[in-house]
Order: sequence, then C-alpha cells, then structure tokens
Amino acid sequence: MSEANQEYIVISAARENNLKNVSLRIPKRKITIFTGVSGSGKSSIVFDTIAAESQRLLNENFSIFVRTFLPRVPQPDADAIENLSMAVIVDQRRLGGGSHSTMGTITDISPILRLLFSRVGQPHVGSANMFSFNDPLGMCPECSGIGRSLGIDMSKAVDMSKSLSEGAVMLPDFKVDSMDWSLVVQSGSFDPDKKLSDFSPEELELLLYGKARKFETQFGGKTINLTVEGVIEKFTNKYIKRDIKTMSERTQKTVAPYMTEGPCNSCRGARLSQAALNCRINGFNIAELSAMEVGQLIRVVREIDDSAAAPVVKSLTERLQHLVDIGLDYLTLDRETDTLSGGESQRVKMVKHLSGSLVDVTYIFDEPSVGLHPRDVHRLNELLRKLRDKGNTVIVVEHDPDVIKVADHIVDVGPHAGSRGGTIVYEGSFDGLLESGTLTGNYMKRPLRLKHDCRRPSGKLSVKNATLHNLRNVSVDIPTGVLTVVTGVAGSGKSTLINDIFLGEHSDAIVIDQSAVGVSTRSNPATYTGIMDDVRKAFAAENKVNQGLFSFNSKGACENCQGLGVVYTDLAFLDSVKLPCEACGGKRFKEEVLAYKLNGKSVADVLEMTVEQALEFFKLKEVSRKLQALSDVGLNYITLGQPLSTLSGGECQRIKLASELHKNGSIYVMDEPTTGLHMSDIGQLLGIMNRLVDAGNTVIVIEHNIDVISQADWIIDLGPDGGSKGGQVVFEGTPSQIPQAEQSITGKYLR
Repeated sequence: MSEANQEYIVISAARENNLKNVSLRIPKRKITIFTGVSGSGKSSIVFDTIAAESQRLLNENFSIFVRTFLPRVPQPDADAIENLSMAVIVDQRRLGGGSHSTMGTITDISPILRLLFSRVGQPHVGSANMFSFNDPLGMCPECSGIGRSLGIDMSKAVDMSKSLSEGAVMLPDFKVDSMDWSLVVQSGSFDPDKKLSDFSPEELELLLYGKARKFETQFGGKTINLTVEGVIEKFTNKYIKRDIKTMSERTQKTVAPYMTEGPCNSCRGARLSQAALNCRINGFNIAELSAMEVGQLIRVVREIDDSAAAPVVKSLTERLQHLVDIGLDYLTLDRETDTLSGGESQRVKMVKHLSGSLVDVTYIFDEPSVGLHPRDVHRLNELLRKLRDKGNTVIVVEHDPDVIKVADHIVDVGPHAGSRGGTIVYEGSFDGLLESGTLTGNYMKRPLRLKHDCRRPSGKLSVKNATLHNLRNVSVDIPTGVLTVVTGVAGSGKSTLINDIFLGEHSDAIVIDQSAVGVSTRSNPATYTGIMDDVRKAFAAENKVNQGLFSFNSKGACENCQGLGVVYTDLAFLDSVKLPCEACGGKRFKEEVLAYKLNGKSVADVLEMTVEQALEFFKLKEVSRKLQALSDVGLNYITLGQPLSTLSGGECQRIKLASELHKNGSIYVMDEPTTGLHMSDIGQLLGIMNRLVDAGNTVIVIEHNIDVISQADWIIDLGPDGGSKGGQVVFEGTPSQIPQAEQSITGKYLR
C-alpha cells in the first residue's frame, strides 16, 4: 500500500441501515465533521460503521476467554473498512451512577485529592482509602457514605395540642384503639386525657423516644408481660432502619408522608468519618474542597506549598484546568453524576480523555455542542483542535454552524432522511459547502431575523423566591398562551428553575425531554403512538377475527421466532449470528395472519410503510390524526414497524412530541428540543410550537439555539454566568429587546 493511501480511513460500499453503498475517504489526523438532516445516515456511517468496526477489531485482540465478557459488536455491513485506528467514542448518554457516583469519582479527580490528604493532611489519618465515602474505612458509619439520612417529620407525627385519647400520635399503627396505641396507654406511664403540651419533659421523652421496656398487665384474669417502646423509636426501628426499597409499595406509600430526608446528623452531608473530616490542609478538610466550585478549588490547590506533594498538586491542577477550559468551572466535585445534563455529561467524558496521552487515536463525538450556549462553543472548538494537534483523527457528528466552521473536512449526508437519504451530497471544505447548494449549505447562509410581532400573554404563572441549587431568590412570571424560551449559559439555573421548581408546582404539564422512548425491539412508532391499536381493530373488523392475531407480541406471533422476525444462533465467544426467520421471512407473523387483508394489504405490509405512505393508505380518522402528527414533527421517513431502539436522540424527542400534540389548554415544557435537529428541521419544529400556542397552549422551551430564541414571544434569560455566578434573571422581554440588555450574554449573540 502506497504512503499516500495510508493517510485516509477508507470505507467501501457501506450499507448499514439506510446507507446506499457509501464509499468514503476520511483524512487522518484532521477534524472531519459529518452533517446533514436528522435521519440522513450520519450516525450510520460514523457510529454503526466506523466506531463499530474499530471496537470489533480492538476486541479481537483479547483472548477468547476475555471476549466472552465483552459486548458483542457485529461486523458492519460494508465491502471494506481500512486503515482504522483505536476509537474513543464520546456520546450523549447521560451519566447515571446513583448517589455514590460524583463528578470527582467519574473524572478520577477525587482519588488524586484523597492521595493528597493521605500524604500531607494534618493530623495524619492513614491511607487514601480513609478519605473515600465508598470505602468502609472512610464512610460515615451512620449514613454509610450517602450523606443523607431519613428522619421523621415531627409536625406530621404528633399533635402537641391533643391528648393520647384525642389521637395526638398521628403515625400509622398508632390510631386510637389500635394495638400499638393500647400498649402505650396500658403501660400506665401516661395520662391518656392530658394534652401532650402539658407533659413534663421526662414524660415526653419516654413517650417519644423510650427504649423497649416490659410492663405487667391483666389479661383474662392472668398477669402477662408486654413490651412497649417510644412511638418515634418504634416507627424508626420498624421503617427507617430498614431499606425502604424492600417494603411493599403500599407500605412505602403509607409511611412516606411521615418521613423527611435530610443531611445525616453525624457527618452533616459530608459522607465521611469524623477522623477523615478532622484532617485538614491549609484549614480545609476534603469535604469542604469537594464542595467548592472547580474555578475556586483550583486556586486553593495551587496554594498548597509542600514539596512532598508537588507531583500530586501538579496532576490535580492539570485535571481541574481541563474542566475550566471546557466551561465546567461552575461544577463541584461532590455533584452527583445523575444530576448532570446531557451536554454536561458529554463534556465531563471529554475531560477524562483529555488527560490521556494516547496519540493517533480516532476520537468520535456525537453532537458535542448539545447543551452549550453559543458563548461556549469556541471552547469546544479549541478542544477539538487540541485533540487534532496531538496527532489524533477527530470525527464529529454535528449540526451547529459554529462547530462546522472548525472542520478541516466536511461530509454532508442526504439529501433527505430515511429511504430518501443515505448518500453523500458533498465532501470538501467549509467554503465549498456554502456554495454547494445542499440543504446544509443553503441554511448556513441564511441571515438571522428577530421576531417583532409577539403574542400578548393571556395570564401568568408565577415562581416566587426560588432558592434551589444556585438560584438566588428568583421570582419570575411565566406568561401563559405564548411561546416562552428560557435560556442562559450552561449552569445558569435554567433546568433548576423549570424542571425542578416550575414542574414541581405544575405536575400536570406535558414534559418532552431527551430520555429514550424504548429499548425493546418489540416497540415501534405504531405501538408507541397507539396507531397499532386502531390498525388491529380495523383488521379484526374487516376479517371478523380476534384482534390479538394482528400483534407479533401476542397470538399472531410466528412460532419459530416468537415474533422477533430473526433467529439468533449463539456461537459462544464468536459473534452470535442473526438470521431472518425462515418460517415468516422476517415478517414476524404467522402465515395465516398474513392472509388477512385490509384494502389489499396485510398487517406486515402496513408495518413496512413509511409514515408518508401510511397517510395515503389509511382513511381512518383517528389513525390519520396520529400519522399527521408524526409527519408534522418531520418523521415522514420512518416506517411504522421500525424498532424504537434504533431511533436517534432527536427522533425520540420528536416521537414523544407527536404523541402529545393533540392536547389543548395544556402547559408544554420542552428540554432542548433542537437536539439532533438539522437547521432545516428547526423551522418545522418552530411551526409545531406555534401551532400548539395557537391552539391555546402555553409552551415553555429550555434552549440555546439562536433560531429558536429569535422566534420566541417572550425570553427569560438566566445568568449572568454559571454556578455561583449565575442563578439570577438577567433579562425578561421580547427578542427585539434582548440585544440591548447589558448583562445578557445571550443578547450579544442576537445582535
């Protein structure tokens, strides 16, 4: 192979999903950006072909024993994929991890901080494990390192203005005349007719917190021994000291109202043992440093002047600086990972790789601009350049024009979505893209227009004095009957204000967020939107048979493949082979079911139709309405039977939107709905939002996209910056007013 050839990743005739024999040369050690409408096939090239093959080849280097534990990656459908290097994939999946996974643990910064305390902290405590809340040596013994503990809400547990006979104890199990109530009264220690407010401190202590003690009583002429304990003591032992998840749902519902979750009494939420918390460096303990914003923490760490710790301090500041560079200086190391947004999760993952020193790696990013305010996009671009300049190949799937500008090479996939996509419509430089005449090129050239004729609100929904997370006593009116966009840089408090505070008060609102709609191969657009129910009824009525026959999850399933359409042959450590089922030919139904027709089509034919084709075929009012909704959100190209597990993030969000579109007089809250959307699709999305508002709904959108912000009726901008520098409303008003707002960073980008 000649030297010239070596410098490209070469793909020949890729056919994964909707790709139509795509052949490509991707330059190595450059930034290549893939763009094109949602569903055009970008992800099929980048993730299902390049990333999948890299992963598969890497796994083949391990012994057969090890491979049995690795996820199986099937060989992509292509004639050849050459010159690959190891791939590092940074996707948008949110970081889960429960209460034991924090920003510090996931970025590997906490272990270095623990090492620092074990070496130079005073008084000396011992090994680094002593500073870990996930290690029995270091965790607070009372809350097992979670930092929170369940307690009893005393205002709901006892009513001091009543006597025992009047029902002063309101906890479940202690109703008047119940078994537990009788035990307390029969113990003879309390006057049942005396108000609790008149009890002496000793009596009250005994009633509430008394340890178990025996007393004698008469029963059926005999003297028997019974045991009684304080009411709070008993409730704590019975419910709070047990893992609540092991109780029946009914019990959980009964006792939950009486419980409150608060910081652990022993460690005050710091999660660590007292020995660890007493060890300090320059006056700070490890919990105090973990609770500082990264921007402030880096300054404190730089002041640690101890020659024994110099290498540790250097490593710490390097990693913290990466977080600052990428715009996460407002996060704290003790922040739980499952509270990070999709965009934040992705940037945290990038930081992990930045500290690595591998070169000649292929870095693959899935829309890294998600969740980024226009102000922070240049930071992302710097990062992509840094990775390239280290000698790596950087491949990015992206819609943001400001990120596309940074590309050395652009591949535009299209021309449209689904079966009308899957081809390469342009390859080359950024300047060439602008003149190419493709959808992407044309939209890149369009000027931004601010909306001037804004709707008048019909009323308002108020948020008063919100102080959660970084919100600083925020009071704001959200107008009803209009399109409101809530914006601001990452970490400014948008999600806290809307998702936590506002939705907490308006739980009936319809929320359309980015979580997946289904992971099962058995759910598809037809079942998710409810179209399939109507289709089954129509088939059953037409053919006078049971409607269960028209479900491949029920009576109609092909018996050979149980309605999956494919049969898996397990070959132990080798890739399991997936073959179309011989009995049904991949159609999923029994043969007899396929004989039943509706207007000449079988149920399998219907599931193979695209939304567009189904709209022409069906004349049923209910089905047409649901299909029209799918078409309205730009999903014309998906087939009714496509498994939901194969949809992209943006497609998932739009299918949710489609299934909620018909409700009027509601509040809709959308969380970054432009995720995964091409510039040309955003106009369509705005059309839907406007239709919802015209139908009498209130639409609230959390968004950074300039096109959406510019078309709002009302803008609420939070800031001025992120974290402790944010949490205030810096602007409320219309798009034409925001460019004049001094404090608004968003305003600068709309000028």
